[in-house]
Amino acid sequence: MTNPALPELPVRRHPARRIGSDAEALAAAREVAARIAEGSARRDRERILPVAEIEAYSQSGLWGILVPRPFGGPGLSAVTLAEVTAIVSAADASIGQIPQNHHYMVEAIVQSGTPAQQRFFFGRVLEGDRFGNAFAEIGTKRANDYLTRLTPQPDGSFRLDGRKFYATGTLFAHWIVAVAKGHEGRTTLAFVPRGTPGLTLIDDWSGFGQRTTGSGTVLFEAISVPPELVIDHQDAFDRPSPMGPVAQIIHAAVDQGIARAALADTIAFVQEQARPWMDSGQEHAHEDVYTIHQVGELKLKVDAGDALLERAGELIDRARAEPDEGSVARASMAVAEAKVWTTETSLLVSSKLFELAGSRATTDRFAFDRHWRNARTHTLHDPVRWKYHHIGNFHLNGVLPPRHGAS
Repeated sequence: MTNPALPELPVRRHPARRIGSDAEALAAAREVAARIAEGSARRDRERILPVAEIEAYSQSGLWGILVPRPFGGPGLSAVTLAEVTAIVSAADASIGQIPQNHHYMVEAIVQSGTPAQQRFFFGRVLEGDRFGNAFAEIGTKRANDYLTRLTPQPDGSFRLDGRKFYATGTLFAHWIVAVAKGHEGRTTLAFVPRGTPGLTLIDDWSGFGQRTTGSGTVLFEAISVPPELVIDHQDAFDRPSPMGPVAQIIHAAVDQGIARAALADTIAFVQEQARPWMDSGQEHAHEDVYTIHQVGELKLKVDAGDALLERAGELIDRARAEPDEGSVARASMAVAEAKVWTTETSLLVSSKLFELAGSRATTDRFAFDRHWRNARTHTLHDPVRWKYHHIGNFHLNGVLPPRHGAS
């Protein structure tokens, strides 16, 4: 059962809003961002779990924007998905990350769910249900080695057993989705409702960044899972599909949001509070020629991240419309480029903030350190050194990138 120390989810009194267009989604994202920005620093400092904020976010309809039109959703562009994520992440990077795996699950259902599963789960998402991720495990040799098992039972059901960590968003989720090894070792998704006997959620995430993502431990102990709540996830990678690029563009967008926030705080602080260096001969820090140069450089890097994200989203949309080896590889490479750029830019801008703003900016009351801590923590999801490798190997040697959730 759920850990009793965890916060209870708010009772839903109304279905989630139905988003109808890209413009409506972007407007809703800006509304959510305005609501959550003010308390972001305090939530990070005191590790206050954003239960009410997540409820407002999903009730805004933004967690349903990937649901296809035939099932009542808007089926919006990956460009919009990335921009929505960046807008929210600039306000609070932890909250921006939490729906990443929710959207991933929606795409998994698009790619591999049966028509009955699609009707059921998409209906739940449009009502406001949230999916939480139970993917990663500690103690295995590789990140894609899973000890969690989904074992067929004589009555046609499955038994789920395992232990997960880095389970982002599970504390706020209505459904906990476990990646497990199923029949013949195939990678499988098991959808477990919150409160199921044998399911334990443990709030033990202690990372120095992304502190309120709820990325703790999940235990599955002899849980009975009916077959209609099981999806063969390996199917989405046995053939060319945009599964990996969809996952990765959301990560890149979180980092882009962090970079935007760090740059905005840098500019505001330099304009209003920083002192000019004594050798500059200027009255104000914003008149220092070297500061002006570096802010210009940072702005160019952040703007380039916006452009790379948009291009990556467009190529994902093409791959979703006409998936084949070429279209999926091009989407994967475009997302890899965006992911490399936003990783390095978020780390650079969140560090340069202190150099340009001065020692006063390091005091706790400004909480600017959260930008770097969040960037450093979130960008560890997958190594950009391998992104460089796949990009170079594709363009130089024509080698297609691997098909998995981190590519």
